[in-house]
Amino acid sequence: MTELQAGANVFFVLMGAILVFAMHAGFAFLEVGTVRHKNQVNALVKILVDFAMSTVAYFFMGYSVAYGIDFVASARELSGGPDSTLGFAANGYDLVKFFFLLTFAAAIPAIISGGIAERARFWPQAGATLVIVALIYPLFEGMVWGGRLGFQGWIEAWFGAPFHDFAGSVVVHAMGGWIALGAVVLLGARKGRYGRDGRPVGIPPSSIPFLALGSWILCIGWFGFNVMSAQSVDGVSGLVAMNSLLAMAGGILVALIAGRNDPGFVHNGALSGLVAICAGSDIVHPLGALAIGGVAGGLFVITFQLCQNRWKIDDVLGVWPLHGLCGAWGGVAAGIFGLEALGGLGGVAPLAQFVGTVAGILIALGGGFAVYGALRATIGIRLDEEDEFRGADLAIHKVSANPEADIAAQR
Repeated sequence: MTELQAGANVFFVLMGAILVFAMHAGFAFLEVGTVRHKNQVNALVKILVDFAMSTVAYFFMGYSVAYGIDFVASARELSGGPDSTLGFAANGYDLVKFFFLLTFAAAIPAIISGGIAERARFWPQAGATLVIVALIYPLFEGMVWGGRLGFQGWIEAWFGAPFHDFAGSVVVHAMGGWIALGAVVLLGARKGRYGRDGRPVGIPPSSIPFLALGSWILCIGWFGFNVMSAQSVDGVSGLVAMNSLLAMAGGILVALIAGRNDPGFVHNGALSGLVAICAGSDIVHPLGALAIGGVAGGLFVITFQLCQNRWKIDDVLGVWPLHGLCGAWGGVAAGIFGLEALGGLGGVAPLAQFVGTVAGILIALGGGFAVYGALRATIGIRLDEEDEFRGADLAIHKVSANPEADIAAQR
């Protein structure tokens, strides 16, 4: 039975890793559908390359920063079991756990990609991915999930409970969104996004079906993201699945109303609800999850419009409102709706959630401005004006999204 349990846990976490890996296709198609046609190839290549860069950075450094574990050992040791002298679990459990947590880490550059779309240089972004996944993200991941730097002990001593973030509203999404804010601000707005009078100039999505496809893929994979964060078969909870479902529904319905039937808001409303419920999905009541998702849907619609129209922050996919702000809301909301008085399972403290969320924001914001500020001051992070006008597809990859059609048009 012990061997069966070990094998079941490996399979369970592996399926979770595959589901979250599939979410990166969702990130890609959400961006493909939102950017202009001349930047679609770049979106697809950028997110795939960022995943590869993340894998290397997390394998050699990031995972060790977060958990104090490295893989400099023989394959026999890494596979675990009774012969292992380094403490690796049986059936290679630690290896699939690495894969699962890697997919979370790689979500950070995938989130950033949507904010900096259409005007960022390719290789500087790849370099930023290496630094972010090797150092900045694992620093906070280790503080919250890895028991590093005494952070959780300090939070519990001061506020009566540790910082609770079951599936990463703050550790993953808020971190990605606030790092992206630094990159977006330092890049500046796309050419032509705002007129000489400062008024926004509309740039419509290139493909609503692709945008919707990206949202659907993300929604499906999210149940692996949340439910399989239990990381073992005996720890899995149907409450997490139910809460994820209701938060998603709440985000959709509120975004539908607040966004006046706009399809972009509807499909991102689903994601905003799912972002917000990650932290407390294992402890809140389903009605609390519905409320958390609904608030997130409205928060995304309102702040996206403020960013684009009033604050002149040209965040192309709205990743700061979606991941940064809705993720922060999710971290705080877990400390409210997780209380037993509101039908939750308890074990959380509102102040602990607030302080933990603010800590994540500060690390992410400081890291984002530091990394992208250093790159801008040295090698540059933005395409030149001519390349931006041509589009990243031709400027960087020398091919358009539909090369055969383009050749036919020239004949």
